[in-house]
Amino acid sequence: MSDVFDVDAFDGEVLDVIVPRTLEAIRIDRVLSMLTGLSRSETSAMLSSGAVSLNDKVVEKGSLNVEAGQHLVAILPALDSGEVEPDESVEVDVVLDDEDFCVVNKAPGQVVHPGAGQRTGTLVAGLLARYPQMRDLAATGLCDPLRPGIVHRLDKGTSGLLVVAKTPEGFVNLSAQLGERLMERTYLGMVEGHVAEEHGVVDAPIGRSTRTPTMMAVRADGRPARTGYDVIVRVAKPNAMTLLRLGLDTGRTHQIRVHMSTIGHPVVNDARYGHRRERRLAEDRFFLHSSTLSFAHPRSDERIVVKVPLPEDLMALVPEGTEL
Repeated sequence: MSDVFDVDAFDGEVLDVIVPRTLEAIRIDRVLSMLTGLSRSETSAMLSSGAVSLNDKVVEKGSLNVEAGQHLVAILPALDSGEVEPDESVEVDVVLDDEDFCVVNKAPGQVVHPGAGQRTGTLVAGLLARYPQMRDLAATGLCDPLRPGIVHRLDKGTSGLLVVAKTPEGFVNLSAQLGERLMERTYLGMVEGHVAEEHGVVDAPIGRSTRTPTMMAVRADGRPARTGYDVIVRVAKPNAMTLLRLGLDTGRTHQIRVHMSTIGHPVVNDARYGHRRERRLAEDRFFLHSSTLSFAHPRSDERIVVKVPLPEDLMALVPEGTEL
């Protein structure tokens, strides 16, 4: 390992992970291939160019074995293809299907579109296999070819509802509703500690962290962001937690996770913006679920309301008898 790593010296998407125990003592070039889907020759090129670091130190030798808990950052090369290949093997849970859109219940661990850390097997690939007409949205110039039809996104570790456009009319209309804050998105989130107030609003601008460029943070010069919350139930054991119903007035990257961490109540199992007192969920999973989505139908203006229950892994942490 050599010089201190400077992420700003590179252009490209950033892979930023804490090495899990499952990758302990594996060569770093192989780890990079496993995490990104890149070939060994591509990861070797990344290493030789100084685009990979462990604990902020540049790593150039692919033979170096990683250790659990190390901070791995890598600048990924640009995607070779400007389009996403359809993949019928990707499961897509469609809960509402319409000519202009579909509403999907995204599984935890599922990545919405290609990017840092995952090039294949994304939700978009599964959607294109099911709705090939979505590719035309990129051809018209309405959206990025890597994100056809994607109106809004969910983090990899977040489960639940998102709406995806299938026609140009649907994409323009739904995107406008999102921008004008006419689309209502409600989340269920378990946070650490007991939240004192029954209701509250976190109104704090969010921007990219100056300390860690791959994270977001509350910043005076950030973009406006508002998150409202209501307490559903406080849990005493095994650790103090609070189940919240959360509403977004805005939709900034990692907004709920950043805002909850800022007020001292990070989302349970969120290693990036909080900590794990005791792991009760999967490695990359935190307790955040998009439970309700409401918007106007792009053609009829009829109000559409879609709800999905908490998945089993999250429901296991909710006290029996809690009304959701």
